[in-house]
Amino acid sequence: MDRDVLIQVASDHLKTLRLENDYTIDKMAEIIGIQKKTLLKIEAGKVFASWTTTIAVCTLFRDSRSLKIQLGGDPLEMIELAAIQISICPKEKTLGGVIMWKNIQKHKGYKLQKNIVTRHFRIIDHENYRILSTFNEKVAKEKWRDIVRTIKKTLFLMNIKS
Repeated sequence: MDRDVLIQVASDHLKTLRLENDYTIDKMAEIIGIQKKTLLKIEAGKVFASWTTTIAVCTLFRDSRSLKIQLGGDPLEMIELAAIQISICPKEKTLGGVIMWKNIQKHKGYKLQKNIVTRHFRIIDHENYRILSTFNEKVAKEKWRDIVRTIKKTLFLMNIKS
């Protein structure tokens, strides 16, 4: 998912978010930091939200179930991926891919998964913490191989010491 797609989804979903939270147009414009007339144009489909407004919407409404469904995952993760293309570090605990994820490979509790909506990849550890997220399949598979090699090497060394 690139910036343009993210902007379109946020723009298309802005009115729904406003109504779900029972905000007036004035209040919603104030919350996301834009003018009322700009919000009206976005909601009417005449213009798209700016990248900055999209970031504000995804940040402020990150817990919105409907926004998560539209984006196929955590709104902040989608912003991060659109901005820098890859995230490699332990993050929040996930549900382990029960919803919207297809397991590509598994090894010793670790999983390489692909999101069925956004088509991005992630690696989660044996406790379901996200280690990596990227839209780049090659990067995901390279990091997967590195993780599997590290696990195998660690297990081998543990067997030698036993």
